[in-house]
Amino acid sequence: MKFIDLHCDTLMNTYLSGKEGLYETDGMVDFRRMKEAGQMAQFFAIWMLSPDMRQWGGDYKEISDEDYISRLTRTLKENLEKHEGIIALARNAPEMLANEKAGRMSAFLAIEDGRSVLGDLANIDRYYEMGVRLITLTWNHENSLGWPNYKNDDYMAKGLKPFGVEAVRHMNGIGMLVDVSHLSDAGFYDVARAAERPFVASHSNCRAICPHMRNLTDDMIRLLADKGGVMGVNFAPAFIGPDVETKKTTVEMICAHLKHMMNVGGEDVAALGSDFDGISGELEVSDPTRMELIFERLSKEGVPSSAIEKVAWKNAARVITESLK
Repeated sequence: MKFIDLHCDTLMNTYLSGKEGLYETDGMVDFRRMKEAGQMAQFFAIWMLSPDMRQWGGDYKEISDEDYISRLTRTLKENLEKHEGIIALARNAPEMLANEKAGRMSAFLAIEDGRSVLGDLANIDRYYEMGVRLITLTWNHENSLGWPNYKNDDYMAKGLKPFGVEAVRHMNGIGMLVDVSHLSDAGFYDVARAAERPFVASHSNCRAICPHMRNLTDDMIRLLADKGGVMGVNFAPAFIGPDVETKKTTVEMICAHLKHMMNVGGEDVAALGSDFDGISGELEVSDPTRMELIFERLSKEGVPSSAIEKVAWKNAARVITESLK
């Protein structure tokens, strides 16, 4: 079954490894495996590098935010040009459907952590012109837009800043998706109040199943559904098991979250947001070619094929249609 994945961090790896090819990579996502899996579209996030990586033993290389964004944007576009027979950039639903009609997959460009916006709507416009069609408002640190859902209860009670509210409405107006994954609880509700178009939690799970702060409460899931948005199930072990210390993600765990999303918010709210190349652990679904295991498991558990199609691609495609220009 074709599918749309709302989040991966593969572009980050091209910078950290120095290996800029995307047809075949050492990581989780590449064009070859996407094609083999029958994938329809992938959102490629530019995750903004953080010194936190040093604490995790990661490879952190100093570079300015703007140089980094420009470099990763160029890397994606050069790879798309090189492999234009199988994949092309998409900025909206008509371009995605034109790509599919031509037998090509679609690549959407995103930014994870809006810190580089720096309180200036002109920067959002500039990213839009570069092809960016989704911004995850925060990551693990406060920025000009608002506060994250990261370890600090005080942060969770702080929402969007006045500029963040303005930015959400501006993104709605120009046709760019607002992403609330990583945003504080209060920030989620601020986005829901401010948003005039559907928004997304591109890679977040259900807090009722896994009590991690990155996940959404049932009330949030219902509100997201009421606003026409979707949430992409994240395959990270810490966000998916009943114990946040778990190191393993199974297909059964993924499907439990998807079914909970649908039970709470209806069939139209559930989608895929793997977080490939941004997560680690023992993953039963470890690359695009194994995504079919999810659809097979949902079917065995009695989820109708029409609902499985919504999870796989139809819900994400609807939001792309309603929110992007």
